[in-house]
Amino acid sequence: MNLYPLGKILCSAIFYPLYRIKVIGAENFPKEGGVLLCTNHIDNVDPPVVGSTCPRPVHFMAKEELFKMPLLKSILPQVNAYPVKRGMSDREAFRNTLKILKSGKVVGMFPEGTRSKTGELGKGLAGAGFFALKGGDAVVVPCAIIGPYKAFRRLKVVYGKPLDLTTYRENRTSAEDMTEVIMSEIQKLIEQNK
Repeated sequence: MNLYPLGKILCSAIFYPLYRIKVIGAENFPKEGGVLLCTNHIDNVDPPVVGSTCPRPVHFMAKEELFKMPLLKSILPQVNAYPVKRGMSDREAFRNTLKILKSGKVVGMFPEGTRSKTGELGKGLAGAGFFALKGGDAVVVPCAIIGPYKAFRRLKVVYGKPLDLTTYRENRTSAEDMTEVIMSEIQKLIEQNK
């Protein structure tokens, strides 16, 4: 049973009024095809906020430890989350991510790998660039969460235009350089929508 639609309704009912969420650029989001959704990471509730504002269902990697907790291990797979071992190359998670992208679905990713302690955009990890380059026909959609997360203060979720990756793939751009391109697009969204 997939609990994603129910989770989206519940999260929307809680987060939209609590954080006065304003979604910008949802019309930029492709209606079909694989999408690597790359966003900054400022709070633990980023995944449900992105999931509730995104026009399409999102699959998120979640740290493996969460799947060992009694309640979460049965719920997480029902809300499109799948495990990743942090701090090492997890081939199973890599295969899962590429399979999801190539099947025309949306994978949500936080390229920084961890929450920003300052709220500023950190350095992205090469994994985002790797998936962008190897994800078949999938496009990258940059996304910016502009906080802070404070009750009844405006929180913005901004979706940028999809990045055409053809040139980067043809030029055999490195995963690190591709990640830098993605991070600079996220930074532009933050600066343009503060």
